[in-house]
Amino acid sequence: MEPVKTENTALLTPEKKSTEKINYINHLKILMTVLVVLHHSFITYGAPGSWYFQQKTHLLGALFPMTVFVAANQSFFMGFFFFLSALFIAPSYQKKGTAKFLADRLKRLGIPLVFYALVLSPILNYMVEHYGYGQHHSFMEYMSGYHHWIDFGVMWFVAALLIFNLVYLTYKSIPAFNFSIKLNFPSNKQIVIGGLALGLFSFLTRLIWPTGWVLSPLGFQLGYFPQYIVLFILGIVASNNNWLHQLNLKQGKLMRNGALFLVLLVLPVIFILFLILKFPGNLFNGGWNPVALSYSLWEQITGIMIMAALLCIAKFKWNNSTPFMNGLSANAFAVYIFHPLVLITLSLLVKSWDVNPAIKLIVVAPAAVAGSFLFAGLLRKISFVRAII
Repeated sequence: MEPVKTENTALLTPEKKSTEKINYINHLKILMTVLVVLHHSFITYGAPGSWYFQQKTHLLGALFPMTVFVAANQSFFMGFFFFLSALFIAPSYQKKGTAKFLADRLKRLGIPLVFYALVLSPILNYMVEHYGYGQHHSFMEYMSGYHHWIDFGVMWFVAALLIFNLVYLTYKSIPAFNFSIKLNFPSNKQIVIGGLALGLFSFLTRLIWPTGWVLSPLGFQLGYFPQYIVLFILGIVASNNNWLHQLNLKQGKLMRNGALFLVLLVLPVIFILFLILKFPGNLFNGGWNPVALSYSLWEQITGIMIMAALLCIAKFKWNNSTPFMNGLSANAFAVYIFHPLVLITLSLLVKSWDVNPAIKLIVVAPAAVAGSFLFAGLLRKISFVRAII
């Protein structure tokens, strides 16, 4: 199997010359997918956020690192997915043309989206209500009153990516808009300034749509969308300007050190000041206040630095191909779709285990990652499934 040919994942569609090794892009995709599973595992057992089934710990010693973990994840991981996906849109469009490109996106993004909403989402919701919260009724009784038929759950990303692709097609169909932005990979200064500007934009956006506010029924948290939109556009710009050839290991290490400083020192200081001053918890979500401003700035500067660090370091340190990693990469999109089923099943199995939820996290999180990849691998042995995801 060609390691860079990941067209069947829909999250990433590299279409480069076979002589160019971009295995690290597939490896980054694996890392992001693992972080998605861990992110939802942490939310299940105490970190801020919403999820299907939760048993939250009240131990501050556990909540603090869990919160730092999900905050660091949220600063970059979904935006990075949009960037990585957009990297290969222009080559794919040029190769396939409008009709074939659209048909491919509807197949690889649209079919999983419909499946999740109509099949998987009702099953997940029933599992939680019946086995998690003790509402004892049959599945058919539950479905007779079911009315959440547009419930994308984690597939909000796929819905947004499909919309972004359609916008790209519209853009390409207008001759006056067919121009290229000439821009080299950002310097260290440009990365920081860009993160600062994106932080201010996010802060202003959250005055209207605070984080946690969801656009129903699509599941979009618009407070995060400034980053998603900008990163999608930057992915296209990066492709047109060969950013992958311009990555520098020294710059990556500098961005890594800066990101570690912001995550391990600055964010805990923000949280500690927040606790000392006894600010209401909802101030982080948005509003005209210093907490929302400082958090938005921290989030976006940190996220941009993490993404730059991962791209640069992975190119030089994580570009070797192995059959094992190729297999994980091929199954990554299926993991993204089906990891809620695995995670919810595991968390329900240990629901009655009489230990602190933080202990359950230590057991469930790695099991959810491994179980999701195993389940995805088995599922993709079915030919028609593999043809789509």
